[in-house]
Amino acid sequence: MTATLHVEGLTYTAAGRHLVENACLSAAPGETVGLVGPNGSGKTTLLRCVYGTLRPTAGRALLDGDDLHAMTARTRAQRVATVPQDGGTDFELTVREVVAMGRSPHKHFWEADTAADTALADAALDQVGITALADRAFPSLSGGERQRALVARALVQQPALLVLDEPTNHLDIRYQLDVLTLISEAPTTNLLALHDLNLAAYYCDRLYVLQAGRIITSGTPRDVLTRDLLAAVYEVNAEVSPHPVTGAPTVVYLP
Repeated sequence: MTATLHVEGLTYTAAGRHLVENACLSAAPGETVGLVGPNGSGKTTLLRCVYGTLRPTAGRALLDGDDLHAMTARTRAQRVATVPQDGGTDFELTVREVVAMGRSPHKHFWEADTAADTALADAALDQVGITALADRAFPSLSGGERQRALVARALVQQPALLVLDEPTNHLDIRYQLDVLTLISEAPTTNLLALHDLNLAAYYCDRLYVLQAGRIITSGTPRDVLTRDLLAAVYEVNAEVSPHPVTGAPTVVYLP
C-alpha cells in the first residue's frame, strides 16, 4: 500500500525561532523522496512534524488528503511507520519482540500475536539480515544492529508512508546499501533524511534541500546536486559528475 504525501506551509517554532519555516513538499505513491542539508538545517524537525512527534506551529501534512495531525495516534500508526535517528530506547525485549511491535497498531489491546503476525516478523528479520539475532536482548545490540531491527519493525507495520531519519546511521557500507535498497523497493511511499549525498543521489527519486529551516530548492538528484549548490549550502568545493555505471550524479569533495 502506498499513499500521496503533501506538506503545505509547515512551520515549527521553538523559543521564538523558526526551526522549520513554510516548508512545502510532496511525495507521490511509491516515490522515495530525500531531505538533504547540513546539520541543523531542520531535516529531523520536519520529519518529526510529518510523523506526529511534533505538532506544527502552522501548516499541515496530508496523507491522501487526510490531515495526519487530526488522526488518532493509533490511526496514524496504521498508515505511517517511522525509523528514528537515535536507534530507539533500551527495550527490555528480544529483537523478535521489538520487531513484532510493528503489528501493535493493527491489533486490539492485549490481543495475542497470530501465526500471520509471526510470519511477518520472521520475514522482516530475514529481509534486514538479523534472523540470527532474533532471540538476543535488544539492548545488547550494536548501533547498526538496532537500526536494522527498527527498519524491520517499520516494515512489519505495513504502512503506506515510511519516514526515516538517517536510516544508514551506524551501518557499515554493505548494510547501508542493503537497507536503502530494501526501502526503495518496499511497497511504500518513502520520505527520508540522508547525510550521504552520493547515497541520496542513487536511491532517491527527488531531493529537497534545507538550509536554516527553509527548503531552498528541490528536484531530481541530477538537478539539485550541483557544484554551485554544494558551495552555497555546505560551503565545500566539490566536483559533480555522472557515475559511469549508474549515471547518478557523484560528488567528489575537494580540499
